[in-house]
Amino acid sequence: MNFVKRAGLSLWARKARTLITLATFLVISVMVLAGVLIDDATARAEQDAKRSVGAELNLAMDLGALGDGGGGGLQAPRIDAATLDRLGALPQVQKYTYAMWDRALLKGSTTLVDGGPDNPMGPGGTVGMGVLDTSLLPGFRSGALTLLSGRHLSAADKDAKQLLIEERLAGKNGLDVGDTITLTGNDGTITADYTVGGVFRDARPAGEPDPEYGIDPANMLYGTVGGMSALVAEKDGAPQVGAATFLLQDADAQGAFKKEAQRIAGAELDGFTLDANDKAVRQMTGPLRSIRSTATAAMWLMALAGAAVLALLVNLAVRQRRKEYGVLLAMGERKGRLIAQQALEILVVAAVALGVSSLFAPELTQRAGQALLGREAASAQHRLDSWEAPPPGSTGLGEGVDMNDKPVENADPIDQITVRLAPEDLAAIGGVGLGIGLLATAVPAAAVLRLSPRSILTKGK
Repeated sequence: MNFVKRAGLSLWARKARTLITLATFLVISVMVLAGVLIDDATARAEQDAKRSVGAELNLAMDLGALGDGGGGGLQAPRIDAATLDRLGALPQVQKYTYAMWDRALLKGSTTLVDGGPDNPMGPGGTVGMGVLDTSLLPGFRSGALTLLSGRHLSAADKDAKQLLIEERLAGKNGLDVGDTITLTGNDGTITADYTVGGVFRDARPAGEPDPEYGIDPANMLYGTVGGMSALVAEKDGAPQVGAATFLLQDADAQGAFKKEAQRIAGAELDGFTLDANDKAVRQMTGPLRSIRSTATAAMWLMALAGAAVLALLVNLAVRQRRKEYGVLLAMGERKGRLIAQQALEILVVAAVALGVSSLFAPELTQRAGQALLGREAASAQHRLDSWEAPPPGSTGLGEGVDMNDKPVENADPIDQITVRLAPEDLAAIGGVGLGIGLLATAVPAAAVLRLSPRSILTKGK
């Protein structure tokens, strides 16, 4: 009889053993397929995160290349705003911004909001931040700052004297969009009038000082680059800035943009780095890496354990079918065909288990993976939210605060994945199933090769 037909008859005749083997393979298939699906889903989510962050390049000071300035002090590098404007005009750039700041003094009847730090910038003094595009500020992009009225300052307003003010400062002084504020520069010699272009809300309480500048967040002023530069007494050409952000049209254009930036800026980029925010990527993808490693470990553990269980089942089957094999061998059946029959029986069950598991494994994996990721993301977000900056003027060493652990704004840990069953996933799990089936057959195959039909039929062994 053809060994293929014998394999089918054997599976049907031994229904209990077939169901046990099917159940074992079904568990293995679901677990391995879940591992493959979670691996694929997390890999896609990580790639999306890298692409979204990779489309944002930050020009920042290179701490490892700080030069020694006059008098032995460290001098931070500066670059002309005009050079950054040329870089921002490159075809790879969608939007860009840069900022500079100095002390600004309120004049006339306009007064600061009380209740915060005691005059960190002197009486009537606050931070005047000149920004090319306020919509790209980390606070607005993350939702920590909300524009309530008016509009964002953009590159089109670069030379206009306009301001964005916080709602508490606006409320105390009865200011609204279109009203005028008089400011004096840091040296007290230059005064200019500014139009309120918008009112924003900062969710931080008034008594909580800004960690970077030490002022009450309600008193922060955002102005145009040209407008705030007008308060500086000595203006030698274009304003000098120390940092910038470029949002590219496509993350894949990063290399081309860097090459063009080096060509245009040249030596002006010395002392700067121009890179994607790798820390933001790590912060966003931390939960993904955690569940990915867990799923991969569980997948291989289940595959190895399943192979061992199946090898045991097949070995027991060989012992139970010794007389059957003895008769077949006595009739002239080759041992290789008996081994092929065993392998075929296993592979048929494996194929059925794979087909059944592919029907409900994706939905099951989506729910389990999402629940696991949700817990990991919540834990990661709690760690980020619990981080506290040291007091203004402190390095954090005395308080045991590592500034390298400062969370990156607008880079929340990813808490969503989408599981999709692709043909290559079925091919992968099919290959794993084939490997497990052959491995489970290989061990008992040695017992079949040692069978002697005469001994089996005469002595029962």
